[in-house]
Amino acid sequence: MSGETDLKTLLESLHPVARDGEYVYALWPHGRPLEGGIEAAVREAEGLTVVLHRDEADSLGLSYDFVATWITLQVHSALEAVGLTAAVSAALTHAGISCNVLAGFHHDHLLVPSADAGRAMDVLRLLARGVVLRSEKPEDRPEILELTARAFSVSPVTGEPVEGTPIEVGLLRELFECSEYIPELSIVAEMGGEIVGHAISTRGWIEDLELVALGPIGVLPPFQRRGVGSALMRETAARATALGEPGIALLGSPLYYPRFGYVPATSLGVEPPEAVWGDHFQLLTLPGWPDDVRGTFRYAEPFNRL
Repeated sequence: MSGETDLKTLLESLHPVARDGEYVYALWPHGRPLEGGIEAAVREAEGLTVVLHRDEADSLGLSYDFVATWITLQVHSALEAVGLTAAVSAALTHAGISCNVLAGFHHDHLLVPSADAGRAMDVLRLLARGVVLRSEKPEDRPEILELTARAFSVSPVTGEPVEGTPIEVGLLRELFECSEYIPELSIVAEMGGEIVGHAISTRGWIEDLELVALGPIGVLPPFQRRGVGSALMRETAARATALGEPGIALLGSPLYYPRFGYVPATSLGVEPPEAVWGDHFQLLTLPGWPDDVRGTFRYAEPFNRL
């Protein structure tokens, strides 16, 4: 069976599948007969590089640094097909995820850092729908404000249509201009040149501890419940971790956000700005979270004017 060459068809039929376990690259000892479950090999002038399961490498006494998850792109691309791996690599690059590509006769394969495997799968699933995550640019803002107006045209609190312009639009306009705005954490989801989702994070505090406040996060109604919001949530957490932020706060449903690791802030000794928020005010602790945090959370100044 001949492989597909049309890039649009390849992307639309893209189905990423992550293998179980972890894989590593290792340099095979010169002169040693090949053995074990080697999955791939590349011979260079400097020696033979092999890819194999981490447990296999350990049993063979091989050294390695890069620990990866193996993702197979379940679409039968022709070896002469142009653009698939470039599109995949570009989408992962936008998300700050490194990848190593292996081409097989039937499929292309990616090896991504194991710590980023979940996000990589999100990125690839969105790419199959034509959606790419990237940082917001100032010229995006009019489109983001329009998106936000449409995303919040129905109140997330009452479920009723909003009269006039949703308050989230004015809030977002102020957040873009305030000193607490964090450019690296203003992220858009783009499809075919159209922005279909956006998440912004700004500086917040618990006493003297700086952390991140997430929101508003909006997705165009036709793209809601299709994984765009979830991908923006995970991308925010990954970027905040990379920036060394200790945690992320948000106000939202205690039935929805725990799936992303959020817990009621009060369970960590942190009080919401408004006591009536109760368990709706939540925190996600990141690797730099200190154990002795106590106090009341403070948002950026624009939130105080709502």
